[in-house]
Amino acid sequence: MHQPVLLEQVIQYLDPKPNENFIDCTIGEAGHGRTILELNSPDGRMLGIDVDAESLKRLEPHERLVLAHGNFKDLKKIAEENRFSNIDGILFDLGLSSWQIDESGKGFTFRKDEPLVMILNDKQEVTAEEVINKWPEESLVDILNKFGEERYGRKIVRGIVSERKLHPIKTTFQLKNIILRSIPFSQTRRGAVSRVLARVFQALRIVINDELENLTKGLEQAFEIINPGGRIIVISFHSLEDRIVKNFFKEKRNQGGLRILTEKPIIADEIEISINYRSRSAKLRAAIKT
Repeated sequence: MHQPVLLEQVIQYLDPKPNENFIDCTIGEAGHGRTILELNSPDGRMLGIDVDAESLKRLEPHERLVLAHGNFKDLKKIAEENRFSNIDGILFDLGLSSWQIDESGKGFTFRKDEPLVMILNDKQEVTAEEVINKWPEESLVDILNKFGEERYGRKIVRGIVSERKLHPIKTTFQLKNIILRSIPFSQTRRGAVSRVLARVFQALRIVINDELENLTKGLEQAFEIINPGGRIIVISFHSLEDRIVKNFFKEKRNQGGLRILTEKPIIADEIEISINYRSRSAKLRAAIKT
């Protein structure tokens, strides 16, 4: 069962009240959304957006939940199309749902042997397999250095380039084995190698789905459409994502448009991490529109 990350903290900073309206830009399995809908009853509504159409199909209907298939980079347009206004809070949870990681079969995890797809929207044409097999060596190095902040990025890419000359790299385990052969033996301890693998897989996913650019666009539109006094909450899982949120909040604060509620990001405590290991890299930032 999906366990929403930092649920108590989301509720604390979003502070949903009866009859208020909220947008969950990454509704997923509605881990946060279900609690918000309990607290904004009897007449509060929620617009739940997800770029993954399959995720929306898995959700149970709710009379006060409006579902929309789309990318939050088009947040304003999606809200207008669904006649959703008077918005009191907007949540961005930038992590994947448990279902997407464990059951979608799209290659988001290095723990299962799956096709190298990694696309969130089935309308996308460029998959991880195409990037791994066809993109130039320096482009791959740039991905792992910039988006993975991986110090063994060039060695890993050299392994990829050598392997793809022999045969196409089509599965997560093929890629995983290349990574394992490319990093120093000292890094092959379980914890260290898992972090390297996670950085590589996450970097590829971020690039393939254009996640950083989409986040920038989504934040701008969230600020535009939310009510004065409305709250914007973002949970990020990557330092580059967190930096975008931090800088956006500071810029709007300096312009007099936002009051930052979290000068430092909120992170999961040891108890939550022991229950939900995926929360270990989560960082929550919150701000209120003035």
